[in-house]
Amino acid sequence: MESLTTAGAERAASTDKQRPHVVLLASPGAGHLIPLAELARRLVEHHGFAATLVTFTDLISSPEALSGVPACVFTAALPPVPLQDLPAATPMETALFELVRRSLPHLRTLLRSVAQLAALVPDFFCSAALPLAGELSVPAYVFVPSNLTALALMRRTVELHDGVPPGEHRDLPDPLKLPGGVLLRRADLPRAFRSSNEPVYAHHLEEGRRNRQADGILVNTFYEMEPATVEEFRQAAAEGAWPPVFPVGPFVRSGSDETGDSACLEWLDRQPTGSVVYVSFGSGGSLSVEQTAELAAGLEASGYRFLWVVRMPSMDGSDEEEEHGRCKNGNPLAWLPEGFLERTKDKGLAVAAWAPQVRVLSHPATAAFVSHCGWNSTMESVSCGVPMIAWPLYAEQRMNAVVLEGSVGMALRVRPRARDAGGDGVVVSRGEITDAVRELMEGQEKGRAVRRQAGDMQQAAAHAWAPEGSSRRALEEVAATWKAWRACRGEAVTDVSASGKP
Repeated sequence: MESLTTAGAERAASTDKQRPHVVLLASPGAGHLIPLAELARRLVEHHGFAATLVTFTDLISSPEALSGVPACVFTAALPPVPLQDLPAATPMETALFELVRRSLPHLRTLLRSVAQLAALVPDFFCSAALPLAGELSVPAYVFVPSNLTALALMRRTVELHDGVPPGEHRDLPDPLKLPGGVLLRRADLPRAFRSSNEPVYAHHLEEGRRNRQADGILVNTFYEMEPATVEEFRQAAAEGAWPPVFPVGPFVRSGSDETGDSACLEWLDRQPTGSVVYVSFGSGGSLSVEQTAELAAGLEASGYRFLWVVRMPSMDGSDEEEEHGRCKNGNPLAWLPEGFLERTKDKGLAVAAWAPQVRVLSHPATAAFVSHCGWNSTMESVSCGVPMIAWPLYAEQRMNAVVLEGSVGMALRVRPRARDAGGDGVVVSRGEITDAVRELMEGQEKGRAVRRQAGDMQQAAAHAWAPEGSSRRALEEVAATWKAWRACRGEAVTDVSASGKP
């Protein structure tokens, strides 16, 4: 990774006057940065582009995430912008959209300083930057760090409002059938889409409308994972109803990029092949104190070996992201039930806050993954062929769980006891946890089918990026389009697309 200020972008472009330059804009959060960085790497190593990955100083991604950006990719941080005037209760998503909007002058300055600019690629939540590409007459492509189902939800929301007077918002139907056939109950929608009265509903609607104006959309999925949805989007593009969509994933960081304590890997080395259940709810997930105790009891009762990444619990009784009341100080292992660590020391390992997940999932001892269904974690599990127990917490995770349990078929899903009509719950019971673990590890019907499908999806994911694979060909098509545009501008293009790198 080579760091830049906005004033240094021109120096980056001048490092190779023959290379067309792609600028990629990542909204805050490692979940968006990691796959976009991997896309940038492939553009550089496979297709001869220079690439600059732009982040925001405000709400900036963690230094750990930035440290994983490939060395061949430049980075630039936009200067901070004032947000103090926003009300204290402003939702995080609203603040993010406002941050992007207020940063556009800085981004414009950066883009104008880049020699041989070939394309602008903002991620899903930064579509306000798309008009800047129009100002500079360069291609504008959106990157979706999640799956095609998330884009289908955005598309369906936009289509529902076609012809509706400005300022009028409509609720999505319940259940909602998406392009491609995925059926979602309202409880499985991201909270922002459950009601048109949600504060950020209008923001997402506007994002979707801007996305429809892009020259193309790159998605962190692959054809074999969502074939029906891919075909439906192809038909929409052929009819001029939506931009061309390119499934170019899976984008998974290399395990060699993960640094830190290797104690859990040493522990895995001592376990039998295919014997360990890995449990992690991502960097943003937080369970309630009660749910943490139920999970501990369920794992213990299952009798299976486990590696559990324990995070600090939420203090308000919710299973939500860290902004929602997580106690931020102390040792998360101290919140485990009394005697749990001692009773399970021969079969389990609990670690605080973090584990090198790609290396854990690729370890021969790992047999199952209890996951929040964040899309990066899902792609890592798919790429390693590890079947999942889907335990979504927030955002698009419930929607991801529907896809994984249904059309993809590589997950069993656990559900909390209903607390209200909206579908949120108090806890997933210890009994359901035990049953799910046992079914996934040893079941002869559902469990066996899920295990087999996980292996099939691993092979499909690997083939997608093999020579002549679906994702490799999709990105080749995009790269060729950008190079052709650059050539029409009278610029020379260096072609190293024959690289055999994965």
